This record gives sequence, structure tokens and C-alpha cells, in this order.
Amino acid sequence: MITAEAWSNKKYAVYGLARSGLATVRALVASGAEVTAWDRSEEARAKAEGATLLDLDTADLSRFDSLVVSPGVPLNTHPIAARARQAGVEIIGDIELFARARSELPTHKVVGITGTNGKSTTTALVHHILATAGVPTTMGGNIGLPILAQDPLPEGGVYVLELSSYQIDLTQSLDCDVAVILNITPDHLDRYESFDAYAESKLRLFGMSTGITERTDRWVVNNADYPALKGIHNGQNVGAASFICGALNLTYDDIVEPALRTFPGLPHRMERVRELNGTLFVNDSKATNAEAAAPALAAYPRIRWIVGGQAKTEELGDTANHLDHVVRAYTIGEAGPLFARLLRERGVDVIESETLENAVKSCARDSQPGETVLLSPACASFDQFRDFEARGEAFRALVGAL
Repeated sequence: MITAEAWSNKKYAVYGLARSGLATVRALVASGAEVTAWDRSEEARAKAEGATLLDLDTADLSRFDSLVVSPGVPLNTHPIAARARQAGVEIIGDIELFARARSELPTHKVVGITGTNGKSTTTALVHHILATAGVPTTMGGNIGLPILAQDPLPEGGVYVLELSSYQIDLTQSLDCDVAVILNITPDHLDRYESFDAYAESKLRLFGMSTGITERTDRWVVNNADYPALKGIHNGQNVGAASFICGALNLTYDDIVEPALRTFPGLPHRMERVRELNGTLFVNDSKATNAEAAAPALAAYPRIRWIVGGQAKTEELGDTANHLDHVVRAYTIGEAGPLFARLLRERGVDVIESETLENAVKSCARDSQPGETVLLSPACASFDQFRDFEARGEAFRALVGAL
């Protein structure tokens, strides 16, 4: 794990003991900090070894130097955030702790990647290119192991961080050597007072960074030769990754051969699950908003589209530009009726399936050779599933059972 003298003999309150919270507790304790922790789950609290357990929902927060919270804690509505501000206690996350530990680590570089869509694929691709080129590297932040749970890299290493807006909100001093914003489209508006406020959160990454900064919307390359990276959006991801690796002084050959050709892609992102009787089944469960779903709709000519879940907006957004590819839509979840209405208004044939199981069965029954059954929900999953991964795994299982 990463430890730091900078944290020793300080008093930290850690609120939320999921993966990053527990990693934070362990790293702080190992560094000699005084750690008080809390989670509403008794099972989670039992794992916080070395920390004092105290109900931080009611405790006096003024005794602490810092309140470290999970990115999942909504700073705009959660009472603990207001109470910390009233007590004059800074609110930070594990990425800020990493930033404060950097001076004690072997000489290294940090890449920060944010944006509404494409963060995980771009982060994983940059990590893969670096590793293939023999550069010591790891990825963390919003992907993989929590950054504080990872061993420090040797000299010359590169930390590649996927950063959500929530993580950036909890960070004050992350000075990236290369910082990239892939795109900014409306999302998470339950956490921000406006789209402008959400965009400003993303742009704070540039404000903290003194290295190379770039918004890479225009960096698009021809990715036709890379099976795991189909679609215009992946052309943008490849362009962004190529820009980042070039900024880190990798050569064209380092980037392309064999790195791009051997990248396996990530689960739940235009993942080819199975071909059955001439029909391709594709799991794009990570597409939790319309802008993320649109590239998948653009990538296949004849689509049986499984769409719906917990809506983030009441509009079709960019998906409306590719409805000519949709043979029939199969709506599911809480937003099923909304999407059924919006799509029928656009002349799309719709079956209101309600559940993913019903939708997969109907698609299998209806599909013809040459078509694609596409789970690209354009919605969050929380109405029927724990997260987008659980939704994608359910789709895989249902398709596998056909």
C-alpha cells in the first residue's frame, strides 16, 4: 500500500467504508495517523481494523484535521458535508491523500483522465500501452484497485488515474503531468445545480495541473483495425490515449504495435457476448446516458435495442440521430414507458418488455441473421440492478442460456 509521513500524527475521520474507504483507513493507520471511521453497515465497520469506530453522523467533527469521504457521498445534500463545513473541517478524498503523498514516492508521473464518457476505456488503454512498452505503470482512481491500496511504483513509473467529477470535487492539489478532459455532456445533474456547475467540476482538473493539459474531443483516429475498439467514440478514446502517450514521450511504434492490437477492451462496453444463428449479442451496459449509448447505435446497421432503467433525462439526446439503425426497441425498467413514448413519437417500433429477461427472450425470438441485439440502456441501473456491472452480467447470463 502507499503510506506517507505527511499523514502521520494527524486526526482523520473516514466516512464510508467500501473499497476506497477501507483502503484509506489501512493506509492512514499504517502511516501513524489517528483514524476514526464510520459506515452505516455493521459488516463494513467490522473490516476497519486499527480505526476507532464512532458514529460520524452525530459526532463533533471539529476534533479532526480532515474528513475523508467516499466519492459516493453527495456533497450537495448529505448532512455530514454541511456539518464539516460548519466545523471548519476540510472535506477530501483518497485522491487528495495520494496527491499529498507524492513527494515521498519514487520519481514518477501522473496522468489524470476525466470526462463524461470514455474515461475507463481510455485509462485502461493508456495503462496497456505503457505496460506493453515496458514502462512501470498502474491505474487507479475510479477504476481498478483503490490507489492507496497499491504498492508505490519504482522510479520512472506512471500512475494513470481515471477521475470522476465526484473525485475531483474532493481533490485540492493533484498536479498532473498530463491532464485530459475527454468530453463534457449533461450527467449527474442530481449532484450539481446546473450543467455549468458540473462542467466546472471537470475543469478543476486543469486548474490544479501545471503539466500538459488538453481537451481531446477533436483527437479522433481511424480505429477500424482494432476489434475491441469499434465505433467513432472508441476512435476518440484511441486518439486521446495516443495523445497522452505521445506527451509521455512514447513513439508511434510504442503506441500502435503491438499495444493497440492486443488491447482486449473492457467488460460492459460494446462487449461482444455471443453470436447465435447469425445474430450478434452486444453488452454495452456501461452506457448509462444517451450520449454514451449513441455511439453503439451508430456502430451497427440493424439493431434490436434494449433500452431503459433509471432515466437521467427525459430526452433521447444523441441517440435520436441513429434511430434509423433500430429495427425495434425493447424497453425495460422504470424509464420503460418514457422511452416507449419518445421512440414511438419518432416512428420506432417498440415492445414494452419491462424486464431484461423478457427483453432478451423477445429479441432472441424476433432477431434475424445480420442483426445485433444491443443492450445499451442510456440509463442508470439502480431501479433493477445493483450497478451497471450487475446488469451486464445478467445480460451475459441470459444470452448464454439461450
